[in-house]
Amino acid sequence: MAQVQAKPTSPIKTSSKETGHVPVKFVFDKSNYRWFIIAIAVVILGFILMSGTTDIYSTTKIVVAPVVVLAGFAIGFYAILKKPSANA
Repeated sequence: MAQVQAKPTSPIKTSSKETGHVPVKFVFDKSNYRWFIIAIAVVILGFILMSGTTDIYSTTKIVVAPVVVLAGFAIGFYAILKKPSANA
């Protein structure tokens, strides 16, 4: 036995919302990416300071470099948690 396919009697109507273009909303804004790039640069600077010279007990290696690395991570957390601007 052959199956008969039912055809709609009238065309299906769609609302204007379904056919309209909806802009894509990204989670991060352009400023978030800028802050994140700054954070990566600060962390890299901290590791460069940590590598430093052959003097193991220098103040730069023990105090300054770890503080710079932690500041870079803090900037990275800020970049992730910062809300995008509402006007965009």
